[in-house]
Amino acid sequence: MADARALGDALAALGVRRGGTLLAHSSLSGSGLRAADVRDALLGALGPDGTLVVPAFTPENSTTSTAHLERVAGLTEREAAAFRAAMPPFDPATTPCPSMGVLAERVRTTPGAVRSGHPQTSFAALGPRAAELMDGHHPHCHLGERSPLARLYEADAQVLLLRVGFAACSAFHLAEYRGDPPPPRRAYHCVVGTAGNWVTYEDLALDDGDFAEIGAALPPERLATAELAGRPVTLVGLRDAVDHARDAMTGIRR
Repeated sequence: MADARALGDALAALGVRRGGTLLAHSSLSGSGLRAADVRDALLGALGPDGTLVVPAFTPENSTTSTAHLERVAGLTEREAAAFRAAMPPFDPATTPCPSMGVLAERVRTTPGAVRSGHPQTSFAALGPRAAELMDGHHPHCHLGERSPLARLYEADAQVLLLRVGFAACSAFHLAEYRGDPPPPRRAYHCVVGTAGNWVTYEDLALDDGDFAEIGAALPPERLATAELAGRPVTLVGLRDAVDHARDAMTGIRR
């Protein structure tokens, strides 16, 4: 069982920048930590001038994602069609992000939080730069130049992997958009505006299947690592992560 004090000590030792911007991915299952305490520890490490960002993705708002397919598993074709026809639209203010974990949901629902507007891959943020970083997330751009990830790159943010590995590092997706050539495009489907109003758009065919391999090849001197409640904690500069992943993908994805 860990506690918030141990987390605060770990964050200080890792080198979370006071006054900086931090993108946090986390899994608190089995840690003994409350999401509110982790949020407060992260905000405390960042200080009043720092900004905390979390992924608030909603893959449930889809016809093809694993999260959505699990919800319609076992339904007849007619029942699945009725389920989809009644699905509520994405609302940045109210739509939960259950697959992102309890910390992301806690940050999203904290008074003053700002959420970006993408119906499937939004982010939520707390702090003085929250509105600036979340603004302008284009509804047809998951995680590229018109998403908060590009602004986090410009802001020289850090990435914290709290008891999760690089397989969860969403910053690597920005590298896909910056690859030469980028991945092919595919169709995505989601509900927006009103219940059952399914729309289709095109974006890159994103693939996180090699993210763990890419992360494992990051130069050790670029990483700060620790352990919390039996699992690793890693801090890395977002620019370092994206630039490394862009180069690595050239060799891995031939």
